[in-house]
Amino acid sequence: MGINTESDISANLQIGPTSLGMVRIYIEADGIEIPMDFEPEEAIEIAEEIRAAAEAVKARKGR
Repeated sequence: MGINTESDISANLQIGPTSLGMVRIYIEADGIEIPMDFEPEEAIEIAEEIRAAAEAVKARKGR
């Protein structure tokens, strides 16, 4: 499965700080739980990548 492959899988996504000073992205789907912890700097980089992808989609749609 790649970035452009559609899927019918639904998932819950939670993002927040941990008590150990990390940023956790937590994904839960079909009985699978995936906690991913990142240093704050890494989380900022991920957020910037998400924003850039959203801006690219908006630009393609002419918004």
